[in-house]
Order: sequence, then C-alpha cells, then structure tokens
Amino acid sequence: MLNIIKALADKNRLRVVEALTIQKELYVCQITEMLGLAMPTVSRHMSVLQKAGLVKNRKEGRWVCYRLSEAFPSPLLRWLNGVLASSHEIAKDMEKVRTILTYDLDAFCKFQKQRRARNVRSTTRRRVK
Repeated sequence: MLNIIKALADKNRLRVVEALTIQKELYVCQITEMLGLAMPTVSRHMSVLQKAGLVKNRKEGRWVCYRLSEAFPSPLLRWLNGVLASSHEIAKDMEKVRTILTYDLDAFCKFQKQRRARNVRSTTRRRVK
C-alpha cells in the first residue's frame, strides 16, 4: 500500500490517473502533450504508476498505450475522483485531451517528434554561441 501512496504523491501522476478514469486509454504521446512534460519524464511517471500496480500498458505497433489497472483499489479511485472533480487543472487537462483525441495518432506523434528535434537543435545553438 505504501508504494501506491508514493505513486499518487505526485501531482502529474494524479493528473494521469484522473485522465485515465475518464478516457480509459491514452497513448504516451497523448499523455506527454496533456502534461506538457518531456517524454522521458512522462515515461518515468508511468513507470512509477505501473510498478505500484495502478496502470497497465499495451503495445500497439510502435505505440504504448496506458489504462488503469483492474487492481486499482476502487474505494481509492472513487475518493480521488471526488477530490479531483473540482480541480481547475483537471478540467483544463480534460479539455486538452478532447482536443488531442481529434488528431490522427500517427500524425500527432510525428509532429511531437519533429517539435522535440527542433527544440533540441535550438537549445544546442544557444549553448554554442
């Protein structure tokens, strides 16, 4: 139980859990966009949730998709949903997710990859100067 509490002690992981209660499944690129974090950071968060037994993943080709685990304690999930229901940040996340879901997954993930590459190049140029 302690590993579950530790896993839920982070705001971003709570945001992911709440998004997955509403959307049921999200791909890593979609979670990354919703949180506005780097892919390695999101992967680390998802790994913590998975090690605590709160989420499961499945591979679909080259994509990784996450959903809540059936082992997620339902009383805890109901409590979290009640507590987070009035959160302004959660409402913004859900709005983002609705927009993200309108995009073609392949095109969306390709766009993210290109954006990351541009950001890396611009960061490298700033360091060189």
